[in-house]
Order: sequence, then structure tokens, then C-alpha cells
Amino acid sequence: MFLNVFDDNNTSHFYPICHTRSIGDLRCGILKLRQSLEHAFDADATSVFVEPALADIYRERHPDWNVNLAVKQDVTHVNSRLILNTMLVDQIKSMKQESCLVCEDTIVALRSSKPVSSFSEIQATLATDKVVPITVAATFYRSLSEIIHANPQRILADFEEHFYDQENYLETEPGVTLLHPYNIWLGEGVVLKPGVVLDASDGPIVIDCEAQVMHNSVILGPVYIGKKSIIKVGAKIYHGTSIGPVCKVGGEVEGSIIQAYSNKQHDGFLGHSYLGEWVNIGADTNNSDLKNNYKNVFYHSYAEAQKVDSGTQFLGAVIADHVKIGINCSINTGCVIGTGSNIYGSDLISDFIPDFSWGMAQQLSKYRIEAFMQTAEAVKARRGLQLSSAERSLFIGLTSQGS
Repeated sequence: MFLNVFDDNNTSHFYPICHTRSIGDLRCGILKLRQSLEHAFDADATSVFVEPALADIYRERHPDWNVNLAVKQDVTHVNSRLILNTMLVDQIKSMKQESCLVCEDTIVALRSSKPVSSFSEIQATLATDKVVPITVAATFYRSLSEIIHANPQRILADFEEHFYDQENYLETEPGVTLLHPYNIWLGEGVVLKPGVVLDASDGPIVIDCEAQVMHNSVILGPVYIGKKSIIKVGAKIYHGTSIGPVCKVGGEVEGSIIQAYSNKQHDGFLGHSYLGEWVNIGADTNNSDLKNNYKNVFYHSYAEAQKVDSGTQFLGAVIADHVKIGINCSINTGCVIGTGSNIYGSDLISDFIPDFSWGMAQQLSKYRIEAFMQTAEAVKARRGLQLSSAERSLFIGLTSQGS
């Protein structure tokens, strides 16, 4: 099947994390949303429709992908927010040409031979008489909070689907404790130091290739640790946590998703939170993920331009790409910290920090874009990477938009 994964017009509900990536590249479980769709439908190649502002970055990072391109062949377009189940997979696979699956006002999937290159063109195709709409039952991710809370079950599902029968390098040194080892998968080159405890009693633990778990760390599944990530000495990683590649994580982490290339190396608590890439959290910084009155957490929605009900008692922080947070900071329940912000000091970091903010939480100023670029460039250089021209253009565009 030639599959195209499209972001619909709900991207702003996933800001600020999706300022710098498509919804399809949000991590949930072990895989990203797009990867789950590609596996489910045996995709021939990677083809995506992303927001126009992201197109250059995607073409630069993935020159072999079809990015916002009209493909002249039979294509099945699938919504990146779709939560898959067996029935939906079968319905999409059996779609006839020039048909569309819809759920209320949301497009689930379109199969068409007409070349289209954007979500708006998919909408226009549906409006023609040539496409037959078929109503189906479907659910979609509507917010980052929903993705955070889906994460434990997604880790379990991804483990059973993709890792359970893969070659397992489950070899440990003396002093490492494994509970329910049949629920543990280690990639090639994984290092577990003495004193490590991996407890997969309540869910699988997947530690991907060349990751390292240092002495006396405790990991309680379901948990995913990405390639080349490092879990620091004495860390406590609780259920429902997914850590992407090339991260350094210490302290106490529960029910959180870290996209990639981010550091929370030191003591401090991170709970029910979503971190983007190139985030750094200083020593002894903590976040709250539960209100004292046990009521639902409200958070700032970019889409609504106001605080909205998350629908859950547990929601920590949403911390966008390239955010830096100083030592000994306190982050309030449901706090949203915008792209590129640099926050420090003793003020409670509360509610909403706009993109490219600088300073103490109650005394913010605008982060000069030139200074931000210099820091971002230095941070990426430490990983042998460069801040690209497409990234620079994107960040300049974000500063002109405001929050």
C-alpha cells in the first residue's frame, strides 16, 4: 500500500511541541504515531502532509520522503491523529478507490487516484461527487494530555507487536536484578551497571540499542528507553515513561514522554509531562502533576488561546523544543512552556510561558532571537549536529507569530 500520513487542521491543539514537528512524529509508546500507521499498513515508503511552515525542515531532514507532494498513483491517505484498532485497520485496507472514511466532521482516511498535496486538497476532494463518504466509528488523539495518558498502553501494544519476538540481547552482569525477564527486551550494545533493577512485573521494559543504565537505577515497566540514551546513577524511572534517543535522564520520572536529545540528568521529579527535543532541566528542578484539591488540571491551549480542562487529575508540564530551565526551579501543575524559552530563578513557573521567553517566571522578557540561535547552535554542535537554515527560518517565523 502507498500510504500518506496527513496532519489535519488540528495541529495547534498539539502546540508548542508541534511547532517543530508534525503530529505524526509525536512519540507515543515505543513508536511515533506515524511509524505505528506505517507498520499497520505495510507502507511502501514514507509520505507525509505537514504544515507548510514545517515542509522545508522535513525535506532537509528526510530527503528520501515525499513531503507535501502530489503522488500520481493510487494513494491511501490516513489521519495522523487516528487511534488504530483491528476493525479500523481492516476497514482502511479494504477501502475502494475514490472512497473516504469519516467520523462525524473528521476525515479518517481517503483512497484516491487524484493527486493531492495538502490536507486542504483532501478536503476539496471529499467535497466532489466523485468520492463516496463512508461513516465509521473512530477515535483520535485530541491533545498532548491524551497522548501522555495513552502512553503506558501503547508501550505494551508496541512491545507485543514489534519487540516480543525480535532478537533479544538479554545478557547482564552480576549484580543486575531482572523481575519477569520475559517482559524485558534489550537491544544490541545495551549496558546495565551493577545494582540496576528492571522490574517488568506490571509491564514491559524495552531498552534500545547502545543505551546505558548506570548503577543502582530502578526501572518499573512499562517503560521504553531509546537508542544511545543514558539513565544516570540512582535514577527512578516509573511506569508509563518513554524516553527517546540520545537523552540523559536522572532523578525521578513517572508517566512522561521525552521526544529525543533532551537532558534531565539530575535529582528532581518529572511527572506526567511531555518534553520536546534539546530541552535541558537543571538540578533539583521539580514539577507538580497533581493539584492539592485533586480536581482536573487546566492548561493553556494554543488553539483556544486560553486555559482548558485536560479532563484528568494528572498533568505535569508541556516543555517545547530548546527550552532551558535552571536549577532549583518549581514548575506548577499543567504548565506549558513555549519553544526556545530560557527560565531560571525562584519564581514558581506557572500556567503559561510564551515562546522565546527569557528570565524569571514573573519577570519575563523576550529572548533575542540571535542569542537563542547561538545557544541552539552550541547545543546541537555538542551532538555533532548543525542548526540548519530551515530550522533558523522556522524559529524566525515563530518569533514573528508570537504566542
